[in-house]
Amino acid sequence: MNFFQTIILAIVQGISELFPISSVAHSVIVPYLFGWQLDPSFLKHNFLEFVVMMHIGTTIALLIYFRKDWAKIFRSIFNARDSKQTLKLIICGTIPAIILGGIFEKNITNAFSDVISAASFLILNGILLFLGERLRKKGSKRLEDLNWWQAIIIGVFQSFALIPGFSRSGSSMTAGFWMGLSNEESAKFSMLLSTPVIAGAAVLEIPKMIAHHPAGLLSLSLTGGIVAGFFAFLSVYFLMHWFNRKEINTMGPFSIYCIVMGAGVLLSKIL
Repeated sequence: MNFFQTIILAIVQGISELFPISSVAHSVIVPYLFGWQLDPSFLKHNFLEFVVMMHIGTTIALLIYFRKDWAKIFRSIFNARDSKQTLKLIICGTIPAIILGGIFEKNITNAFSDVISAASFLILNGILLFLGERLRKKGSKRLEDLNWWQAIIIGVFQSFALIPGFSRSGSSMTAGFWMGLSNEESAKFSMLLSTPVIAGAAVLEIPKMIAHHPAGLLSLSLTGGIVAGFFAFLSVYFLMHWFNRKEINTMGPFSIYCIVMGAGVLLSKIL
């Protein structure tokens, strides 16, 4: 990876990580669309660590934007009188990603060189977003109204993002809609739920990056993290306003984009 490629990928990563359009798929598709001749060994052994390093920027952006919510959650740990409901829901929703991520880590790494797979699952992600919008009821629940098993179901849907092409935020927001959450509350829980997952992945991969990274990759990754964090903050700001103001068809534009992008990439491979 060179500096230009890092900046482009970081911008795309910062946007697509929080938009329901799959950052993992875009991490695979963008090098293909630009015709970057990346070393297959790098894709197999270092690319996942490189992308995860940029997640640090995304995590910081989420912590800054939802700083009041996280402050309230941390205060509840040490104050017996404060409700710990949100903390319990985040814990329940995070468990599936931890279990499934540990089981399928090797398969995830190998998928980073498969453009056809990423494009195919991106189309399926678009279909999921479409169905999520069409099959939902008008939600009115607040986050505190969820119970533990509903949080686990949302967490299972979030785990779809382990498959390159499925969006973490899109899958979890769709499940939130089906659990009866309002637009804004579903988006909020999706963002809160993704923070420990993204941060945890970064913590696991950083030591590997430091120990085994090719020369210069660590500094490029840190640069990418800063750029990705900036665009992630802009993305979450836009999304929260989008879901707060729109009552219907919130997922429609993202669904169309995923289907068109995935189909376009597949056609380019065939032709």
